Parts: sequence; C-alpha cells; structure tokens
Amino acid sequence: MAALFTGKVLMANREQDEVETERELGRTLENKVLLLYFGSGQCPRCRQFSLLLKDFFLRLTDEFYVERASQLVLVYVSWDETEEQQSAFLRSMPKRWLAIPFGDAFKRELELRFAVSEVPAVVVLKPNGEVIVGNAVEEIQRMGPACFRNWQEAAELVDRNFLLAEDFDNCTRRSITDPIRRLKYKLDKKTEAKNRERKEEGEETP
Repeated sequence: MAALFTGKVLMANREQDEVETERELGRTLENKVLLLYFGSGQCPRCRQFSLLLKDFFLRLTDEFYVERASQLVLVYVSWDETEEQQSAFLRSMPKRWLAIPFGDAFKRELELRFAVSEVPAVVVLKPNGEVIVGNAVEEIQRMGPACFRNWQEAAELVDRNFLLAEDFDNCTRRSITDPIRRLKYKLDKKTEAKNRERKEEGEETP
C-alpha cells in the first residue's frame, strides 16, 4: 500500500505532523484496509455522510468500542475550497484520520486513478493497492461496521497480533503444564513400581 504514496506526503493527526518517509508509510499502512474518503465539509451530502463515516470508523478503531483497533486506515482527500475549511472539517473528525495536504496535486492523481467524479466517495483498497470497492458510500450506509468483515476477507489480511498472542498463549500453556504432566507421570510410575514390589513380596511370603 505504501507504494501508492511513495514520494508523497500525508498529514497526520490533524496537525502539521507529516508521514512522508517510506518506512513511516509502510508501518502506518501495512496489512490494513485503506479507505480513501473524497469529501468536503461544505457539501451538504458530505456533511451528512461524514457523521455516519465518523461513527463507522470509531466503532472499528476506538478502544471505547473495541478491545483492539481493526486493521483499517482512512485518508481524507479534500474537495474543500480553502485550507481553513479542510482544517475545520478535520478537527471534527477522528484523530486517526490521515489527509492529503491541501492543494497537493496528488489529489487529482487519485481522482483520475479511481475515477472519482463526485463526492462523497469512499474507495476501499487492499494492502497491495487493488480496489475492493470502487465507492462504498452506499454499502457503509446500508451495513455499517459489519461491511468491514467483507473487506477484511477480500483483502486477506494477516491478523499478526492475534497470531502472536495465540503463539504466546500456547507457549505459556506448554511451559507451565508440561512439567506438571511430567512430574505426575513420574510419580505415577513410582507408585506403580512400589505396588508391584509389594505384590511380589506378598507372593514370596509363605
């Protein structure tokens, strides 16, 4: 996914922080479903949908709703008329959203590449940049956060945190219980040997 943004700049956390190095982009976008949200804070339809998208995003990524954030990242591609309008809009949206800097020519590249001609529009991409849904606005409106599972399956994401936790859990169980099993086995064998000796001694006694 970082290849799509190679040599580009993304604004992070609604501030002037930039995510621009290949390493930073790779870490931010790797193994995640990417949403490109084309919208404007001045467009009535966008304002209405943005509230829905905000709730959608928070329910999948905010610790208030989930124990662990979903593998989801959103980049806002502004159709706002001024930088002030873009900044004002983003201040009302989740802090985890990223954004194309206002006036960046890359905005036009993305519009052409994904054939975006009107807003609101949400392009859903796999980690390798392939399109899952050309415009998911209707799907998000209809299904809400439930549609993320479909995207996750289509993207074939590797849930690395889950695998690591599972491996650690299995390792912990083995490290704790195996010695107990071995000790119990040894005790059982000793008891069995003693019983056999007693039985043999009893048989030898006239």
